[in-house]
Amino acid sequence: MSYRLLRSLLFRLEAERAHAAALHGLRVARLVGVNRWIAGDVPRLERRLMGLRFPNPVGLAAGLDKNGEYIDALGSLGFGFIEVGTVTPRAQSGNPKPRLFRLPEDQALINRLGFNNKGVEYLVARVQRSRFKGVLGINIGKNLDTPVEKALDDYLACMTRVYPHADYITVNVSSPNTPGLRALQHGSLLDDLLSGLKTEQLRLSVAWGRYVPLVVKIAPDMTDNELVAMADALIRHRIDGVAATNTTLERPGLTASRRHADETGGLSGRPLMERSTDIVRLLSGHLQGQLPIIGVGGVTSGADALRKLQAGASLVQIYSGLIYQGPGMVGTVVRRLRAAESSGTPVMAAHA
Repeated sequence: MSYRLLRSLLFRLEAERAHAAALHGLRVARLVGVNRWIAGDVPRLERRLMGLRFPNPVGLAAGLDKNGEYIDALGSLGFGFIEVGTVTPRAQSGNPKPRLFRLPEDQALINRLGFNNKGVEYLVARVQRSRFKGVLGINIGKNLDTPVEKALDDYLACMTRVYPHADYITVNVSSPNTPGLRALQHGSLLDDLLSGLKTEQLRLSVAWGRYVPLVVKIAPDMTDNELVAMADALIRHRIDGVAATNTTLERPGLTASRRHADETGGLSGRPLMERSTDIVRLLSGHLQGQLPIIGVGGVTSGADALRKLQAGASLVQIYSGLIYQGPGMVGTVVRRLRAAESSGTPVMAAHA
């Protein structure tokens, strides 16, 4: 069955039900041994950064597998790395349903999920059961009922618990669906958070005998001046990487999808490509290679991924594009990047 036909069937279901059905299908496909055939040939295109070796630069963004329940199935699609979460210290149900909406004409999604997850203990148990041998990132956040002023406590609780099981840890301060969360991207709240996390990272590196990099995921809705201030803070606190970007509260470039365009929540997918890539370019120019950038937002093709890398990203992540293009997308993107590299086309910015 072609993915186009399968997608048409899945899209008849409510979005969250379709999401669960698709992940269950991937698990079954892995168990019967067909995921490698579905993914096709995924060539190696190795990248080394943050002390880690990535077999290729195409990763899965957080949000698709919030609880780490499908790591092995997703890993069999050829991703260079997988990021699970966002996870919070305690389980929480998230925002009321419906809270996930497809905009198929624009290859976009709007979500207001609100960090729905089963809690950090559940995720750690699933990670421990996984047989995935690739690079695994774990994305951490705060519980809804934790005041922003106490957010560091939640991040530290998650970080301490996932540290021995993660290859890198992403700090999510940019979801638009937890009230007040984005305040952590600015001023003293940001400095206090980064300082506390860095101190704990260094303590844990001694305790566990391994250094696990910290990445901060940022919003696309900041001004250029705010982005520069963020970049300076990341350098000042010796953070290891930045993921640009999360979903947007803006509605750029929605040309066709009117049914759900007015829903509240974060927009992802193709309409986010331009803004998120502009932010990668701005950060790359300011950071000058002092820390790597993971480019995420709007990648729906190999050409999109190439643009992200040429703008200054070292790695890219996909999520919405996978839903619209299907599980063969990973191989398609990596092959496009490999072909560009083989032809002599610059694949990465000089200071990426």
